[in-house]
Amino acid sequence: MLQGAKDKMSGPLASGTCSDLEEASDLKAPLSSRFREPLTHARFQELFGGAEQEPELPAEPCLPWLCRLRRRRASACSGPGAWRVLLARLPPLRWLPQYRWRAWLLGDAVAGITVGVVHVPQGMAFALLTSVPPVFGLYTSFFPVLIYSLLGTGRHLSTGTFAVLSLMTGSVVERVVPEPLAGNLSGIEREKLEAQRIGAAAAVAFGSGALMLGMFVLQLGVLSTFLSEPVVKALTSGAALHVLVSQLPSLLGLSLPRQIGCFSLFKTLAAVLSALNQSSPAELTISALSLALLVPVKELNVRFRDRLPTPIPGEVVMVLLATVLCFTSSLDSRYNVQVVGLLPGGFPQPLLPTLDDLPRILADSLPISLVTFAVSTSLASIYADKYSYTIDPNQELLAHGVSNLISSLFSCFPNSATLATTSLLVDAGGNTQLSGLFSCTVVLSVLLWLGPFFYYLPKAVLACINISSMRQMFFQMQELPQLWHVSRVDFAVWMVTWVAVVTLNVDLGLAVGVVVSMVTVVCRTQRVKCLALGLAEGTELYRPIRESHKLLQVPGLCILSYPAPLYFATRGQFHRVLEWHLGLGERTKVRILPIRVVILDFSGVTFADAAGAREVVQLTRRCQDDGICLLLAQCNDLVLKTLTRAGLLDSMTPEQLFVSVQDAAAHALERLKPTGPKICTVWV
Repeated sequence: MLQGAKDKMSGPLASGTCSDLEEASDLKAPLSSRFREPLTHARFQELFGGAEQEPELPAEPCLPWLCRLRRRRASACSGPGAWRVLLARLPPLRWLPQYRWRAWLLGDAVAGITVGVVHVPQGMAFALLTSVPPVFGLYTSFFPVLIYSLLGTGRHLSTGTFAVLSLMTGSVVERVVPEPLAGNLSGIEREKLEAQRIGAAAAVAFGSGALMLGMFVLQLGVLSTFLSEPVVKALTSGAALHVLVSQLPSLLGLSLPRQIGCFSLFKTLAAVLSALNQSSPAELTISALSLALLVPVKELNVRFRDRLPTPIPGEVVMVLLATVLCFTSSLDSRYNVQVVGLLPGGFPQPLLPTLDDLPRILADSLPISLVTFAVSTSLASIYADKYSYTIDPNQELLAHGVSNLISSLFSCFPNSATLATTSLLVDAGGNTQLSGLFSCTVVLSVLLWLGPFFYYLPKAVLACINISSMRQMFFQMQELPQLWHVSRVDFAVWMVTWVAVVTLNVDLGLAVGVVVSMVTVVCRTQRVKCLALGLAEGTELYRPIRESHKLLQVPGLCILSYPAPLYFATRGQFHRVLEWHLGLGERTKVRILPIRVVILDFSGVTFADAAGAREVVQLTRRCQDDGICLLLAQCNDLVLKTLTRAGLLDSMTPEQLFVSVQDAAAHALERLKPTGPKICTVWV
């Protein structure tokens, strides 16, 4: 086969080139140039065929994405098409027939029950962050988990209440339904205030779910790439500090209004310090004992993860001990310790959230939906890579969108995947989404039968559970030295995002982090250097000219490589760099001999927009006016199509477009040969 290809290339294509190159033996030209003539882009497509073109469809009087949607729906109307859609939208239809009942069922059951036991105290604790009664945290630990088990593609993902989202939602709830300044509310007024806050939290969940469903319809799963890893980790670490400070009043037994807006963390610290003398000794003692138990247990679970059959349920033990202690000692009546109170049994009636405040809440729902999608998708991707399966980002949008939208009808607040329970699920032996059903069974038993047992649970214990659950997020700061060593730019993005989250707010900090991350990408493309290439002696490789490299150069020939996208933000730099190298501007590179042929290696130009394409066209015209022959090499089809539409072929011919730098250089030697230049070896 190789011999046949060589014979094909060494036929008429090679006539008249072999002897010429043998005369220039000092160049030590690559072997490939001795068997064939330089291949242009058009000649390569003629010999080997170009990229497959999509068949042109008749024009339709509608927008392109609407046309694609219409064709997709038309194809889905058939029987096989409908089955494919059903398989894509209901993942259990794919993994349930392949479920290994003997190998996986026990692990899913144990992991699901373990996570469900943890969901109970964490759900009630995170409900306090959301400024709603604790029972609504149990609702949010049931409905979203059930829905995600049916629609999600992350087999090891655990969904439910998440501290960061609870904190963000609580800020919105406190702003929309603030605490009356007068205080000392009656029972009826307190119930009315709680009902309004429950409605506001459910409206936030409804808005974020609707936004994620809209993103799913538009197939915007790719948006997860805009939230880089430094931004997500800095966001969660900064939010963990907000959670810690917001729980200080509950730890100390202080009744302080919740601070919202910019600098809320510092306002809360100032309020706590000013009211420190009013703290309750009983609740302070309960908090100290709870943390003294929870923190060591979590450390033991991490250090002996491989030796323990299941992690030690420190939260459950702490809840039981504190409840029994408060009940037997009557701490609520004797020392005025705040307790959870009566948890209503059963489920709330389905109710559409009040949409009067939806226009105001919708702006706050956007960052919540982005954080939900980013955290859940990144967490699902980590375990999908670890256990060799794939997730569908767009299906994840559908799963979390439907989960938030439907659960909002049952007075739930926003939910997402959680770091702590996902890690717990994997450590306990979970294998598939079936473990979520076992978690729902545990939460369901609490809602139906075991709720009255939590009446005397001190709220200070829930605050301690909130703080101890932030352990992983705080320890993310240990990665900063390694991040500094790997990438200073990512380290700067991490620090700027963290400072913005801590000083401003979680929402504004997320916006600052995304903007800074995008700016760094633009800055990196603008700082790319245009490299001059030379032929490495004895090879066919063209490498950047650097120190201690023995490279071959031809007087009058300049080979340049531009390894960056060519768009509106880089066109100015491209213009200045090319002028300097080619001697077209005022500040030019000092050369002994004028340049006659220029080769631009576009292998690193991944895309070009209209502004960048016009810049290349203008460059070709200036080179043509100055008597310089410009050759383009390794231009991908997308870039070449954009350049052609911008009028590139009006100032140059298809014979000036080559498939490789080697072919362009061989053609350049043919152009320079009549002048008789001598090939010189240059040490740079």
